Amino acid sequence: MWELAINGVDFYHIANWFYIYSFLGWLWETCYVSVRKGKLINRGFINGPLCTIYGCGALAVYLILLPVSGDLLLLFVGGVVVATALEYVTAALMENIFHTSWWDYSDKKFNFQGRICLGCSLGWGLFTVGLFRVLHPVVSDFVELYSRKTGEIAVCVVTVVYIVDFAFSAAAAFHIHERIPAWEQALDQMRVELLVQAREKMENLEESSGLSRERIKKQLESKLGRLDDVALIKELEEKRTAMLSDISEELQKRKEAMAGKVSHNMQRFVKAYPNLNRGYKIHKKYGFGRRNKDAE
Repeated sequence: MWELAINGVDFYHIANWFYIYSFLGWLWETCYVSVRKGKLINRGFINGPLCTIYGCGALAVYLILLPVSGDLLLLFVGGVVVATALEYVTAALMENIFHTSWWDYSDKKFNFQGRICLGCSLGWGLFTVGLFRVLHPVVSDFVELYSRKTGEIAVCVVTVVYIVDFAFSAAAAFHIHERIPAWEQALDQMRVELLVQAREKMENLEESSGLSRERIKKQLESKLGRLDDVALIKELEEKRTAMLSDISEELQKRKEAMAGKVSHNMQRFVKAYPNLNRGYKIHKKYGFGRRNKDAE
């Protein structure tokens, strides 16, 4: 088994590289999202530190593009095509299997069905060049640091643990779409309550400042308002923006609180993939087989 080869690379090295790249992908995703959110978030589908789409993607571009590894332009273009195709197929499969959306690029420019977008595709192209020129030589050398027997045992152990972890995670994921409708109804009610509270606060601020919405509009249109009025208008707009941001954060907290009443994996999915409910809306309106970027 270990000697089976693809494009001149034996299965032993493929398996070791796969898990290393899956770990590095998980590390990148988790660090990136955690920094953006200001809290630790496990971005893997499973509980363990593996994000296998990165392992599959890295190996796919490496094995397919190995014959043209000397041409940077072909590596870049090939990386864009191969990785984007993998990302699209993975998104479509997960949506149809679990009936919800795991990532969504609908708010990005030049996206297709919210599953892929130009910016990410170009990023995959740059990653492919970096993979061949910088990352893979390091990963390849690392695998050679331990004995083949150690590598074989490690791959077998990690595979068994991964299968068990994946089974539990998948079991939880299969039930997400059953719970989302109830969550959506509760969140819609919360959203209305928070918006009403925000509107009342803004009206109180406007009354205390002596600036009505009509006056603010006239001041902005005429551009002739007094400097103190302009400063006050700016302050009110900043507070309005801050309130909307607070509403969004509060909704996410309440969503996580609702998820806290279910299994650990369900809680983790809600925290790691905030677009799950958006995917439900798209599925409800269009069906995943006919999804498009205007679905929102």
